[in-house]
Amino acid sequence: MKRAPHYDVLTIGRVGVDLYPLQDNVGLEDVETFGKHLGGSATNVAVAAARHGRASAVITGVGEDPFGRFVVKEIDRLGVDNRFVNVVPNLHTPVTFCEIFPPDHFPIYFYREPTAPDLMIRADSLDLDAIRSSTIFWTTVTGLSREPSRAAHFAAWEARGRVAHTVLDLDYRAMFWAEPAEAHAQVASALEHVTVAVGNREECEIAVGETDPHRAADALLAHGVSLAIVKLGPRGVLAKTATESVEVAPYKVRVVNGLGAGDGFGGALCHGLLSEWSLERTVRFANAAGAIVAGRRECSTAMPTSAEVDELIETGSTR
Repeated sequence: MKRAPHYDVLTIGRVGVDLYPLQDNVGLEDVETFGKHLGGSATNVAVAAARHGRASAVITGVGEDPFGRFVVKEIDRLGVDNRFVNVVPNLHTPVTFCEIFPPDHFPIYFYREPTAPDLMIRADSLDLDAIRSSTIFWTTVTGLSREPSRAAHFAAWEARGRVAHTVLDLDYRAMFWAEPAEAHAQVASALEHVTVAVGNREECEIAVGETDPHRAADALLAHGVSLAIVKLGPRGVLAKTATESVEVAPYKVRVVNGLGAGDGFGGALCHGLLSEWSLERTVRFANAAGAIVAGRRECSTAMPTSAEVDELIETGSTR
């Protein structure tokens, strides 16, 4: 393998093709047309970081099929290094459907059985030098749901060490786990290896058994993370360190599809951390980026530029 360059942001985890309806307030049984887009949380975060001018790459897997070829090309087109996208024989590239009932109901349907190529990432296939040298290494809870991906994540953390910024997106999806207790056990182990934890209140309940935002953040800090971020939906975002607590209000936009907002938040959070901004500025910027994505239909190609985020912060609106 050709030696990888240094990355600002290196992510690992889910990828697929999003087939999102072009009609709102209609069940999938009655939808007539769909848009095809690159998707998957870890991949979307890498794309979002690239939109802010950051050198990013994603470690993931696709099937040996037309959708897999689309994913590889689209990752590259959107400015993300695709050299760590493995092609896995005998598995299909996942597809994901959703239903769009704005402003707050977006059922999502994953087709990832018997398993997904991105869950076949193996420890012995990892470029540990790239993982060690990346300024931000972004991981998700989904990657812990099955082997061999689970072992690969722990091997990556072991090689990297608990250095800033090693991020765990709590990203809990119940359909990927046999039971919540299994997810809780894996997340509890993972938290001992990361320096930043990001999740909503429901995901914090799985991680640390708390839904109250401040208690959840404190419980995450007690695991040794340096920064705990709890997303509060319509109430904004709470961010805590050992010495600082910041809450930012939400930005009001006309919601089209809320499914990609968290990934837009994640890429913008990476940009703020890399820029060494204050905690308040970083979280405000990330929150605005997520709001912009919520106002758009797709996920990956909806990720905003820094200029678009600054415009929303400055004017309170987007074009």
